[in-house]
Amino acid sequence: MNRLQVETNIIRNTRTARRIEQALRKKSGINDASVSASGVVRVEWDTHLTSQSEILRSIQKLGLNVVNVTDDNQPLQKEKGDHTHAYSRLLGENTELYFAIISGGFWFTGVIFSFIASIPDHVATILFIISAIFGGVFTFITAGKDLLRGKFEIDFLMLFAAVGAAVLGKWGESALLLFLFSLGHALEHYAMKRARKSIAALSDLAPPMALVKRNGALAEVHIEQLELGDIIVVKPNTKIAADGVVTLGTSPVNQASITGESIPVDKRPSPRWQKENEVKNLLPEHRVFAGTMNGSGVLEIKVLKRAKDSTLSRLITLVKEAETQKSPTQHFTDKFEKYYVPTVLVLVLLLSFAFLILDETFEQSFYRSMSVLIAASPCALAISTPSAVLAGIARAARQGVLIKGGRPLEDLGGIKAIAFDKTGTLTEGRPTLTHAIPFGTTTKAHLLKIAVAVEALSDHPLAAAIVEAGKIELGNVEIPEAENLKALIARGVRADWEGSIIHIGNRRLFEELTGEKIPREIDGRMSELESDGNTTMIIHQDDTYLGLISVMDIARPEAITTLATLKKMGIKRMIMLTGDHQKVADAIAKNIGITDPMGGLLPEDKVRAIETLKREEGRVAMVGDGVNDAPAMAKSTVGIAMGAAGSDVALETADIALLADKLDNLPFAIGLSRKAKLIIKQNLMISLSMVALLVPLTIMGTIAIGPAVVGHEGSTLVVVLNALRLLKYEV
Repeated sequence: MNRLQVETNIIRNTRTARRIEQALRKKSGINDASVSASGVVRVEWDTHLTSQSEILRSIQKLGLNVVNVTDDNQPLQKEKGDHTHAYSRLLGENTELYFAIISGGFWFTGVIFSFIASIPDHVATILFIISAIFGGVFTFITAGKDLLRGKFEIDFLMLFAAVGAAVLGKWGESALLLFLFSLGHALEHYAMKRARKSIAALSDLAPPMALVKRNGALAEVHIEQLELGDIIVVKPNTKIAADGVVTLGTSPVNQASITGESIPVDKRPSPRWQKENEVKNLLPEHRVFAGTMNGSGVLEIKVLKRAKDSTLSRLITLVKEAETQKSPTQHFTDKFEKYYVPTVLVLVLLLSFAFLILDETFEQSFYRSMSVLIAASPCALAISTPSAVLAGIARAARQGVLIKGGRPLEDLGGIKAIAFDKTGTLTEGRPTLTHAIPFGTTTKAHLLKIAVAVEALSDHPLAAAIVEAGKIELGNVEIPEAENLKALIARGVRADWEGSIIHIGNRRLFEELTGEKIPREIDGRMSELESDGNTTMIIHQDDTYLGLISVMDIARPEAITTLATLKKMGIKRMIMLTGDHQKVADAIAKNIGITDPMGGLLPEDKVRAIETLKREEGRVAMVGDGVNDAPAMAKSTVGIAMGAAGSDVALETADIALLADKLDNLPFAIGLSRKAKLIIKQNLMISLSMVALLVPLTIMGTIAIGPAVVGHEGSTLVVVLNALRLLKYEV
């Protein structure tokens, strides 16, 4: 099964998007389809039953113009041509808004003329008719297309109500209805366009060309032609063209466009750049991303990702895909409308025959039913949630936070407990060697030789710290190489060295290995070091305990303030999950403000811990690196990946990705989620309250079509403008 993402012209409204979604799902070979009003179509399809070209033709037959196409195996493809609606080309993409304004002008003039006694009544009527024509042209086109497909959507119902009012001689009310309905659609379209432009601006970040070193000379090539391993030259104050590692030069780089960091990050060459092949493994000062802005220095960069695989490209694709992911509230409103709309139509039909039992004419009954139809139409309800979700996702992307759809956007705001991985999340992830303590006749030099030889074969962050510090302390001493390294999950490592078997690990490893408790002297010294926050390991050669080495991973500078902020925001429990000894976990937790440190955990223990927390708290978020913590993140209500920039696995695994390797973006994400959830609730209250108010009043005949139109369309405008407030959200 393949996945296809298509960017089209902006769809007029959420109801049209839902109709297109339903039509695509009925096509043979399409397993699932999601469509956003901003014009993003996501399709999962069976290659044995249909093809990409057939799907694109189906999309075009539904009235959409294809702009961009992305599938699982192909880079972004950009289509040429005019991507506006065919009927929008007269005055550009804002044609409907212009028509609505013209309609409003004629209606307002007609109202004024109707109050001037010296002007004949038919003059005002003519102005109302012209107003209705300009206000109804888009509604007529959409309703006609719906009818040809056998659908009775809201556009047809509004047009029917307007025609009904006109037949009864209520030309002013008919024109007002079409004017406000058209204006509401135009502003809804504008809101979607604004949010989409905020996201589309990401596409313009990467420069189209790059200056690359080839055959001893500089050549300018398109970024799509860059190959892995190419060396590109980035001049001062120009954009970086590819993800990679700095090989030469120093310069501050503004990464705000990708990670949301407001302060430029100083970049310098990696001493191992020739051997580096993965952006995610690099330290922040060595790695750069496509679309970021170079500062005052010249940089030479080794390309580690092709243009289609860059963090920027992945971000654009995932943000657009997130637009199609519906929130729980949106699923609820869709189901609600499914039963609500037929109920309204039955009520309107019954009210049309009220003259049979009431002392009134058919015209009066029909007029009342049209008023009820307008009052009960769920326009505001339909747009209330998707407009807020789209605006929230767009705002988050500008801050370097990728929220993958409406569900995590809503769920994060309700979180009261957050579990954190320790290494690289709450701590720097760059431990340093703090102690090397020999026992018995073992010398410190011998202890360090073994530690360096064995750990040199490991890619664990603790191993790198031991090797780096150990070589410095040993100086130029020759160190025989170890062989046959075997990682013992959550316990330590085993290797062969100088004809002997070496084990380096924690208490659990040696209790399992020997079947006995470790010596009291070693256990006591370990406890002392662990109480100070050191991660301590035992070194064992054949049957002999040689000594201890300890490393410490210091807390991130922002960890204390971030956790304090989360506490003020009402996060009751902050849990640290780590494989380190419980005493180490307790020491770090005490220093930074963690409420529940949980140490000595295997990967499967972390999963069980999340399951327990969910039973206790209902909802829990898990913050980790998106790779080692993937199982626990998958079990959590919301999985949050730290430092996801450059890591495809983290971007794919997490529900929310903090692209910068900074904890202090977490309060922003939670605050934005809560604001979005509040706005969604406000929008639902506004839309449902207006219906609850207007429907009884129109049934009783207290208000006529005019006030019903103003209330109905007014509520639609209010919820759209309310949702757009998210684009300006600040912590």
